[in-house]
Amino acid sequence: MGIRALGGKADTAIPHRMKDGYGLNENLIEAAAEDGIDTIITCDNGIAAAPQIALAKEKGMTVVVTDHHEVPFEEGEQGRIYLLPKADAVVDPRQPDCAYPYKQICGAVVAAKFVRAMMDREDAPFIPLQLRERLEEEMLTFGALATVCDVMELRDENRIIVKKGLALMQNTSNMGLKALLTVNGIEDKELSPYHAGFVIGPCMNATGRLDTARRALELFETTQWKDAVTIAGDLKSLNDSRREMTLEGVEEAVLQVEGTKIGRDRVLVVYLPDCHESLAGIIAGRVREKYGKPVFVLTKAEEGIKGSGRSIEAYHMYEEMTACKELFIRYGGHKMAAGLSLASEEDVDKFRRKINENCKLTKEDFEEVIHIDVPMPLSYADRAFIKELSCLEPFGVGNPRPLFARKGISLLTGRKLGKNQNVGKYRIADESGACYEMIYFGDIGQFDSFLTERFGGGSFHKLYAGGVREGEMEIGMAYYPDINYYAGKENIQIVMQYYC
Repeated sequence: MGIRALGGKADTAIPHRMKDGYGLNENLIEAAAEDGIDTIITCDNGIAAAPQIALAKEKGMTVVVTDHHEVPFEEGEQGRIYLLPKADAVVDPRQPDCAYPYKQICGAVVAAKFVRAMMDREDAPFIPLQLRERLEEEMLTFGALATVCDVMELRDENRIIVKKGLALMQNTSNMGLKALLTVNGIEDKELSPYHAGFVIGPCMNATGRLDTARRALELFETTQWKDAVTIAGDLKSLNDSRREMTLEGVEEAVLQVEGTKIGRDRVLVVYLPDCHESLAGIIAGRVREKYGKPVFVLTKAEEGIKGSGRSIEAYHMYEEMTACKELFIRYGGHKMAAGLSLASEEDVDKFRRKINENCKLTKEDFEEVIHIDVPMPLSYADRAFIKELSCLEPFGVGNPRPLFARKGISLLTGRKLGKNQNVGKYRIADESGACYEMIYFGDIGQFDSFLTERFGGGSFHKLYAGGVREGEMEIGMAYYPDINYYAGKENIQIVMQYYC
């Protein structure tokens, strides 16, 4: 849209996950050459596509890379040698000589900054104020979505992008985005990073994971409400299917980790040959959350093996992969996430051995440390206090929600909520006898096991059957207070994050 506003003729090429893999590839370049395309501008890819860019240059094209991923490098006698692609321009804040002060912006924001710089040039064509404002709003709105969905840190300018972008999203003029909010029933809600990352984002991603992302692009380019609602409904249905497939993949991965010797590895390499390759990253993230280890999930592709990795804070995934890059046909990523391709199934065990042989993680690196902001009585958590906390939003990676702690909390009654009975809701009392509603969204099975082991099966069953006496089941917890909106009413609820 930005290129068109500047007078350029622009089309969009989106790689098919299964046929083309990630990013720029030879098929797309050959097709562009046949169609007479003279310029390629990448978005969120290209920094690791030196051979493909060389091919485009051979065919006489101008190539501009806009990306945010790590620059490939080799270790030389004088230190690292960075391997920048021979593009006409490379816009990537992670370049070693880039003076841009904040390196943690996502690929969509990099692309938006490129468009904005082009519009600000003295020789740029005139853009009417109304169109310019609409462009700025859309870039900020979709930049916020991309920042949350790519799990970027909500610090520095990212926090401002997300805060302002979510506010704009509430009243977006983009017909497709408005339809996506409507089919998910959140058009009237105050939008938060949760809605962006766990409601809207998955619908957008589902089409690219199970089919092609072009359907999502069609949604955001449509100007007809009827068409927008139809496409948005299709994306939601596709995401529902993806969710079921993901659950099956996670279950299979857990069985493999706990039923084989790979569970003892410091870096988990899980091979799921029948898993849809586009779900590997999601499954890897879920397995990492469960075991607190770096995880690679690999699956059989049309050609060779493909996979995705998700890491922990102490493990720089991209650098560790670079140390054994001879095993890969292709790889890329950054500290916390990466993608890779292997030639055959024989390379899976080679990769598993090598990545673990090189691993320098210690026992301390795997120990979860819970940082609280302050021990605080539940009675302090009133509406005024919760409103003050909201000034710190949006919360997310890099800007976590303030966490409080309290001991001597009595569980009184409990019940399970949700289709899969995986949410716990409890009536609790503090040391003064004041009662509160508490909810827990974590691993409810693990919490039940903790309660049974500490208090015995009798008390555990009474908790869910009708209730226990105050003081019979006392726990400590880390929590945050929140407002629960339900059936037109507002109630304060305590959200338990950790327990002891």
